[in-house]
Amino acid sequence: MRDDMFADDSSIPRGKVGNLVHSDPNISATARSSDVNNEYPMRNSSAASFDPSRMSGEGSPMTMSPWNQTTASPFTKSPWRPFEDNVPQNGLIGSLVREEGHIYSLAATGDLLYTGSDSKNIRVWKNLKEFSGFKSNSGLVKAIVISGEKLFTGHQDGKIRVWRVSSKDPSIHKRAGTLPTLMDIFKYSVKPSNYIQVRRQKTLWIKHSDAVSCLSLSQDQKLLYSASWDRTLKVWRVDTSKCIESIHAHDDAVNSVVSSVEGLLYTGAADGTVKVWKKEQNGKVIKHSLVQTLLKQESAVTALAVSASGSIVYCGSSDGLVNFWEREKQLSHGGVLKGHKLAVLCLAAAGNLVFSGSADKTICVWRRDGVIHTCLSVLAGHTGPVKCLAIEQDREPATKGDQRWIVYSGSLDKSVKVWGVSEQAPELTPMSMMQQNKFISDADSLPSDGSYSSSSRPDRDRK
Repeated sequence: MRDDMFADDSSIPRGKVGNLVHSDPNISATARSSDVNNEYPMRNSSAASFDPSRMSGEGSPMTMSPWNQTTASPFTKSPWRPFEDNVPQNGLIGSLVREEGHIYSLAATGDLLYTGSDSKNIRVWKNLKEFSGFKSNSGLVKAIVISGEKLFTGHQDGKIRVWRVSSKDPSIHKRAGTLPTLMDIFKYSVKPSNYIQVRRQKTLWIKHSDAVSCLSLSQDQKLLYSASWDRTLKVWRVDTSKCIESIHAHDDAVNSVVSSVEGLLYTGAADGTVKVWKKEQNGKVIKHSLVQTLLKQESAVTALAVSASGSIVYCGSSDGLVNFWEREKQLSHGGVLKGHKLAVLCLAAAGNLVFSGSADKTICVWRRDGVIHTCLSVLAGHTGPVKCLAIEQDREPATKGDQRWIVYSGSLDKSVKVWGVSEQAPELTPMSMMQQNKFISDADSLPSDGSYSSSSRPDRDRK
């Protein structure tokens, strides 16, 4: 890869991160992925015998999963190739492997996939092959969001970096700035009133003082929301790169922020709460006010997702459960999805489907019919906790009444897996399990030309 593809970035020493276990329940900055299973032992209530009629909240199909395999067996070279008649509707397409770091963040747009890890590098993939990459000396990349030709990345050092795709060569990404900008830091640092107390130190209110754990864009793409282990939520204007608001949102590390329709914003934190915020605009002044607290529990909230219509809000927790609320009924609690043995680390919603990734190394695929959720598949193949998910609509024409999705899952096993998922996939039955297990056995003999791998570089000492 050409060196000129990489934009330079200044090296900034990492500060000490407090309360790592609760702030990032999947893995700490110094822990290895194998430690996760010890930190979150199996919950006795979430494993159950197989029942083909099982609906949401009625036990885990994990132990009977037709996808309980550990070998990546690509079915095709391209994630955009239509499914064959003898291929299961929900299954593995291929794997992306570059032995350089645990995968912490994903973002997909068109035919490109961006992956962020603890290796300083952000990789760009196209058709299951590495397309380009760029690096940031800040190290761990915890969040990626895309807005047109701009990319925003959230980092362990508390900064948000802005990247721009070259108009002449889409494989080249150049750093366009950092949030907050140096000019704003200089401007605000003059006045003592711009400093706030965060734990044992004072810092500018426009700066995050701990890891940026998550990012989200408003529906109109004009606002960028960032949340941090410093317990704050910050609001940025995309066009001016200005921080216009900073909110002390929670009593512990904020792990997830999701923007939804009609100016609603959801945050979830290690303090066990999910909060709802409402955007209010008076002229050019924008403020966000707390309107509701959906959840208060002992287990840390680790992930949030909202359906495309904004009608259902999902919350994943360190106890392995997924709670959901119905917006049409004033965000009343709708139920609990029980499908994982360990902590839920990521959630994503697309169409009538909901995906939950877990420290138990699997992804549950749930189909929603009203408020009833049925588990269609348990996607297994990762050898480490599933940390992040990204979803794109399948470009191939769908059959009548069906919708297919390309699902990307990033793991602490240093790989990204690509799955094909159909909304009309049949529910798990003993017969379908036998047929699909046979197909997997046959597919294991196929050449793995759908995956990408390269030689690993020596791991750096983690701090």
